[in-house]
Amino acid sequence: MTTHKSDVHAYTLVVGLGMTGLSVVRHLHNLGEPVVVVDSRDIPPALHEFKQSCPNIPLHTGKFDHKLFTGAHRIVVSPGVPMSEPALKLAQEQGIEISGDIDLFANEATAPVVAITGSNGKSTVTTLVALMAEKNGIDVAVGGNIGVPVLDLLDEPKDLYVLELSSFQLETLNRLPMISSVVLNISADHMDRYPDVATYAMSKQAIYRDTEHAVVNRDDPVVSRMLPASQKSIGFTLGRPDTGDFGLCVADNIEYLCTHDEQLVETSALKIRGKHNLANALAALALGQSIGLPMPAMLQALKQFPGLPHRTQWVVELNGVSWYNDSKGTNVGATLAAIEGLPGKHVLIAGGQGKGADFSLLAAGVKQRCRALVLIGEDADKIAAAIEDAVPVEYADTMESAVKLAAGLAQKGDNVLLSPACASFDMYQGFEQRGDAFIQAVQELQS
Repeated sequence: MTTHKSDVHAYTLVVGLGMTGLSVVRHLHNLGEPVVVVDSRDIPPALHEFKQSCPNIPLHTGKFDHKLFTGAHRIVVSPGVPMSEPALKLAQEQGIEISGDIDLFANEATAPVVAITGSNGKSTVTTLVALMAEKNGIDVAVGGNIGVPVLDLLDEPKDLYVLELSSFQLETLNRLPMISSVVLNISADHMDRYPDVATYAMSKQAIYRDTEHAVVNRDDPVVSRMLPASQKSIGFTLGRPDTGDFGLCVADNIEYLCTHDEQLVETSALKIRGKHNLANALAALALGQSIGLPMPAMLQALKQFPGLPHRTQWVVELNGVSWYNDSKGTNVGATLAAIEGLPGKHVLIAGGQGKGADFSLLAAGVKQRCRALVLIGEDADKIAAAIEDAVPVEYADTMESAVKLAAGLAQKGDNVLLSPACASFDMYQGFEQRGDAFIQAVQELQS
């Protein structure tokens, strides 16, 4: 379907009309640039807002017209559109400039940028760094893959930008000068979009290209290899740190976040739980130090931070069983981090849309740390087959029934952990709705 026809010749083509695409259209329109918009969906998510704010901009929906791609002088691609799209490949072959919203942001931003990517922990670290900066009286804007599209952050002057960037956004990144950046970790994700983990990791690596300070996870061999040996970096580790790095140390049987020669704060003083969250805290401290934030204010922010909803979120303790909502655990790596990070045995609720994941990677962790598995969603059978009878498995059609089954399987001192290792769109509108359904079902156990 075509809502407007265009006879514009020197136009920028915006591909995808979700919230990011809409922010691109508004930005370019405000700059006075001719714009044409395409979306393969008949009713794009931001269609209503687009019609209200940009009624005169041509929009073409449905099957892509390759002529619109090859007729553009440049193309700005939304993160949800893969670069393997034939129309994009054709335009690329013809030498047409292809970029994303991050490049447009880089052209206009005047304040320093801290950028965070990784398979897991991005939102937590992004939020922590922003809170640490705010504790120091810095006017911070947060956006990207979390909350607000980056171009919408340009509406008001800021002292600092803290950006969460996905692999999809980094695919089209040509240039983004950063004061500090980090790849938190790499685990298999979005294998329905990337041919292998190496290609996926390569997209993440782009975040180190134009950075002044590189923060590196010393425990992740893939991340550790992303920087040449000659490039200076600040590292974090769940072991004892080397000089200049952040890590964990133990004194008098008390565990601390520390630098090489200084105990910073007892881990028990933090509200966030799990080894993966300790890694997130250390990454945030490394980023904060790299941009000159004073340590006392950073530690204060860290101790006050309650964690984000749906990310190993403690819900309640019932009859000696702790219930955790980790609905944001949408890939195998995130679920393994939650399983291994929380103490005790778990009854794990998992399943959904697997995005091409290799669930066999769950088997060892499930066997070692889980008492039982309750499976939901369209890829439940794939998970069951992959773990090969490591633990007893039950199936549930709804979250309510999954929670009831888990309650019956859990023993005193156990955790019931919703960490699906899958996307949620087979049953829910997003991970938030899935997590809320879990919390509601747990609360109903109390009534």
